[in-house]
Amino acid sequence: MTDTSAHGDIVVHVFGRTDVGRTREHNEDCFVVADLTTMNATLQPEVREHRPGQRGSLFMVADGMGGAAAGEVASQMATEVVLDALDQTWRNVPSTDADTFANALRRAVEAANTRIHRYAMDHPENRGMGTTTTIAGVLADRLYLCQVGDSRGYLVRNGTAIQVTKDQSLVQRLIDAGELTAEEAETSERRNIILQALGPEGQVKVDLTTQQVRRGDVLVLCSDGMSGQMRSADIARIVTEQAPDLMATCKALIDLANENGGPDNITVIVARFEGEGLEPPVQGDFVGHQPYVSPAEARATLPVSAATIEQSMQDAALLEMSLVTTAETEIPVAPNHEAASGARSTTPIAPPPSAPAATPRLTVEQQRQVRVVFIGVTVLVTAWLIWAYLLKG
Repeated sequence: MTDTSAHGDIVVHVFGRTDVGRTREHNEDCFVVADLTTMNATLQPEVREHRPGQRGSLFMVADGMGGAAAGEVASQMATEVVLDALDQTWRNVPSTDADTFANALRRAVEAANTRIHRYAMDHPENRGMGTTTTIAGVLADRLYLCQVGDSRGYLVRNGTAIQVTKDQSLVQRLIDAGELTAEEAETSERRNIILQALGPEGQVKVDLTTQQVRRGDVLVLCSDGMSGQMRSADIARIVTEQAPDLMATCKALIDLANENGGPDNITVIVARFEGEGLEPPVQGDFVGHQPYVSPAEARATLPVSAATIEQSMQDAALLEMSLVTTAETEIPVAPNHEAASGARSTTPIAPPPSAPAATPRLTVEQQRQVRVVFIGVTVLVTAWLIWAYLLKG
């Protein structure tokens, strides 16, 4: 995590809204916005514009499913459990580092899944209830997103909206396999089939990703009732046209979803990041789906450790010394009684006094071996340094 406290404040402007849509009888969506330092989970002015403390901020959209009131129960339960879990496992621990935060978010989502699943098992009339969710946690200048299902997160930067989450859906799986294009997926009969949700199963695989935040970035979280009725270009246009009024932005996005049919509940959270504590956008920044890798996971995937490099360099030096020594003189092996059994003696016989002094020189083959060893060590050292630099960045 980048420490921005010495360079100025980070200011979060945020607003959220939900709508039943044009065809549903009741709203099964739910959302929450929270300042995790104060655990203030409202849309009161003190949260709509706030400076995240050491514990960061949380934005969450949940899209319930299950019919009757089951979906509404699931989405509400998900937001409540996530907030409660973060209160227990994040606000009450001494560490405020990025890895602790990311893991706390993931565990909170898993706790919500366990609670909803257990509730459904205890209430047979709600068997099969569940909810999708997209959660964004902001800590200093980074976003950490947890994804289950097909709600979405977009980052709008320099007038362009880019999806930073990946749907856990059948059509997305087909897109990844090259069997379907993104355009074909928009009209596919299978576009509403999701592969995961909170609740239906006892275990859930949370897609945890991360994203650098730049000054002026706008985060948009939404249920598929919105994203399914417009394209990313529509989101970018509305965010740009309505800036900086986030209340008007949310309304315009929901209005467009309804104008395009409004077949589902529609929920959206829009957050804008400002302040001298954030760096401005940099050309070449990656924006998109980027899995989070913990420091421990990063170390496990390093191509070679520092200790291995040091040992390789020592081995190379010893090999060079050995080759030079061998080139100076041929050392015969003393015959002994073990030779017949196949054992080798390493006792050298001194050369005759009359033997001319040999000029130290490596043979062509020996020179080749030395070059190969040193080239290999150089490649390993360079690769390790590059990897360490990228992790630090």
